[in-house]
Amino acid sequence: MEQVSLLSLWLPILLSAAIVFFAAFIAWTVLPHHRSDWVPVPNEDSLLQAIRGLKLERGQYVFPHEMTAEGAKAEGAKQKLKEGPVGSLIIWGVPNMGKSLLFYFLFALGVSFMVAYVGYAARIPAGEEYLHVFRVLGTVAFLAYSAAEVPAAIWFGHTWSSIWKSVIDGLVYGLLTGGVFGWLWPA
Repeated sequence: MEQVSLLSLWLPILLSAAIVFFAAFIAWTVLPHHRSDWVPVPNEDSLLQAIRGLKLERGQYVFPHEMTAEGAKAEGAKQKLKEGPVGSLIIWGVPNMGKSLLFYFLFALGVSFMVAYVGYAARIPAGEEYLHVFRVLGTVAFLAYSAAEVPAAIWFGHTWSSIWKSVIDGLVYGLLTGGVFGWLWPA
């Protein structure tokens, strides 16, 4: 059995990254399942005015600060948490769609490269049957696209419904990636 070189996997790396990029684009812009992930804030104008008044820069904020290890030591910390609200706020700055799309493609390319590396490191031989390559590398891709979603609900208050939709998206991306690698695995 001939060992596959990492360099020989350039085509499935590029093609699977491109396919996942377009599948994610369709999932987020065409299909309706993510439309309920972000809901409007009641009385949005008042909230925007209050946030503008704080002059917050781009970043991640938590409230009350008593949620942090340092803040929990402050007098009255438990009461502030009990009274609520408790949450986080992310200030993005002006969105740059081109830059975000580029970074997402680079992310998909990085995942595909790591999937290829796992196939190489696991010594899946040249000419291996499609189903074996598909199962192993599709599972790796599924984990890469999905596993990090769950802690966002556990620790950061993301809704479980949005997380499970993203995990299902990750399953689709994993199946697509595994399919491309199984199809183009060197003979």
